Amino acid sequence: MSKLSRRLFSVVLAVVILWPLATPAAAQRRRAAAATRAVDLLVVGGTVVTMDERKRVIEDGAVAVARGRIVAVGARAEVERRYRLAPRGERIEAAGRVVIPGLINGHTHAPMVLFRGLADDLELMDWLTKYIFPAEAKNVTEEFVRVGTRLALAEMIRGGTTTYCDMYYFEDAIAEETARAGVRGVLGETVIDFPVADNKTWAEAMAYSERFVRKWKGHPLITAAVAPHAPYTVSEEHLKEVRALADRTGAPVVIHLAETRQEVADITKLKGVPPAEYLARIGFLRPDVIAAHTVHLNEREIGLLKQHGVGSVHNPTSNMKLASGVAPVTSMIEREVRIGLGTDGAASNNDLDMWEEMDLAAKLHKLSKNDTRVLPADLALALATLGSARALHMEKEIGSLEEGKRADLVVVDIDGLHQTPLYNVYSHLVYATKASDVRTVVIEGRTVMRDRRLLTLDEAAIKRQARLFRERISNSLK
Repeated sequence: MSKLSRRLFSVVLAVVILWPLATPAAAQRRRAAAATRAVDLLVVGGTVVTMDERKRVIEDGAVAVARGRIVAVGARAEVERRYRLAPRGERIEAAGRVVIPGLINGHTHAPMVLFRGLADDLELMDWLTKYIFPAEAKNVTEEFVRVGTRLALAEMIRGGTTTYCDMYYFEDAIAEETARAGVRGVLGETVIDFPVADNKTWAEAMAYSERFVRKWKGHPLITAAVAPHAPYTVSEEHLKEVRALADRTGAPVVIHLAETRQEVADITKLKGVPPAEYLARIGFLRPDVIAAHTVHLNEREIGLLKQHGVGSVHNPTSNMKLASGVAPVTSMIEREVRIGLGTDGAASNNDLDMWEEMDLAAKLHKLSKNDTRVLPADLALALATLGSARALHMEKEIGSLEEGKRADLVVVDIDGLHQTPLYNVYSHLVYATKASDVRTVVIEGRTVMRDRRLLTLDEAAIKRQARLFRERISNSLK
């Protein structure tokens, strides 16, 4: 081939290769690609129940996620026009399913899953003093806590819980297991006025708590808290010390409050006022407090929770099972108290299923008020998502599917026999859906369960270890 021929061949070849890239259509495609933003995760095709302030429900919707945060929520066509997957990005097809914010368990004691079914059908104080406290004294170690936490985390992930608020012992170990599993936690180290498994004196417990809080400061998943057990197990002096520690470190405070009539009677006799008013009087109540149960509150106390910005967590199953009473949830909602839902520990529930809590909360308050219109399905779902986020003082970060929030979301199957046919998505989610209908779970933009397969925990190993502890616990109580 002559020199001229080679030059002509090169020109023709260049035209053949480059001509498609020079057409108007190709130029438009390049501009479109340049205009789109690369993201780490796209969840597309499902019915997106946002739980935002407008309660948007988006048919054939999509959620785009980058660096652990939601960057877009909207119609699938619009989201896919604006966003594309990064080279190692993940796509989750949710067609025919529902996409909701991750459920938030506002109050539990995770390692107590190892006491599940140990003692049932008992009054609260008998249950605590005759069974639970002795079992804890003989069995709770750091190993117990780690095994129990892994079991609880697996159960919660399977049920679509992406954030939980805990109070127990060896909470630093709980934090390590929680972070390793990729779950979000507000984790409170329990402090109490008698020797317990991890700290034998009050001074040791407070020193542990401060180290724990400072160690986890700024972690993307873990919020370390201090958790005085209750006003009847922690003295006024010690409650004030906890208050000072929280003020000094910025840690949240988790506490049981007004759970039983006996607690109210005892505190009122000792302090002259009921529990919430007592805590307000000593300067304990602040916008960092998360109060569990709050069953026996009068109207003045409800006003104090609102005034001080306290979060309240309703635990309907536990309160019913222990016959503690019916919390004044409707009054708290009307007064705009920060209220959410929780399971309590599996020793008094006996599971960590937030779907059951939504269902029971809605039905319990209809019955107690003799009014079918009380706590409708959409509000019950709100209590388990944005409501619990508000109770944990985290509503700017989690609780709804909105641009800028943490990417905690759940894909739920809605084609089971028990879900057919579908008329109202809120009704389906609250009154028909079960934990076993959860398909895929994403926390901080990371998939921790996909198509019912746990990705961060070894389910078989967890069950083996839990069964070994069952034998130890049974033998210790003989």
